[in-house]
Amino acid sequence: MNASGHTAEELRLISKEIRKDIIRSLAGAGSGHTGGSLGLADVFSCLYFGIMNHRPDEPGWPGRDRMILSIGHVAPALYASLAQAGYFPREELLSLRKLGSRLQGHPGRDHGLPGLELSAGSLGQGLSVAVGMAMAAKMDGRKYHIFSIHGDGELQEGSIWEAAMSASQYKLENLTALIDRNGLQIDGSTEKVMRLEPLADKWTSFGWHVIHCDGHDHGDIINAYDEAKITKGKPSVIIAKTIMGKGVRKIENHHGWHGRCPTPEEAEIFVKEIDGMND
Repeated sequence: MNASGHTAEELRLISKEIRKDIIRSLAGAGSGHTGGSLGLADVFSCLYFGIMNHRPDEPGWPGRDRMILSIGHVAPALYASLAQAGYFPREELLSLRKLGSRLQGHPGRDHGLPGLELSAGSLGQGLSVAVGMAMAAKMDGRKYHIFSIHGDGELQEGSIWEAAMSASQYKLENLTALIDRNGLQIDGSTEKVMRLEPLADKWTSFGWHVIHCDGHDHGDIINAYDEAKITKGKPSVIIAKTIMGKGVRKIENHHGWHGRCPTPEEAEIFVKEIDGMND
């Protein structure tokens, strides 16, 4: 499936549905990570409905693009996107984190959920996996693309930069990483916990093509990924400026919502607020 025919307005509406499903599933679970999941809804809608080549009715299709979610704690956003795309019924989202569910707190391929490429949990590992997949595709002459998603706080892991060196060394133009640059992590501001800036210069010095975008502007996100796809001779990284908790004023830019979920009462209020979003 290549859904690049979706308009920006259609992608905006899909993002709304993803956000509402995130809230409902987390409230039903009674635990989980809300802030980052809401903040990435627009990126996920663009990937699954505007960028990636994939087939929900044939999840193992060899020619599919691969999406590596390195920050496994934002699984609610991935699950909601997969369900919206038709990989499994949306009703199953309410089984999030339940005993025996295919939708655990972090994605696990051994749980049998279609559409997962990586069992994610420990931060800093996803880029190495993405590099390996991109190298394999290049060696085999395959045309599919590897997409990975990372948190900005995750960049404090040294393994990220080892993988970044490898990707540049082997000229993996079939790899695009996206950084969720919301400026927050579980303990507060990334710049106070462990300063990342000048972030773009770091990636450039590691041999990557750097692209900036507004992580809530669907047209800007699509354009960023399009630029990455035509960049030759080096991997690309998209630094997407986002707002943690986007769509719910009580959650936006509050790091305390990194690992907190809404109560059922809050969920009703938040879903109505998301319904009223104009951008």
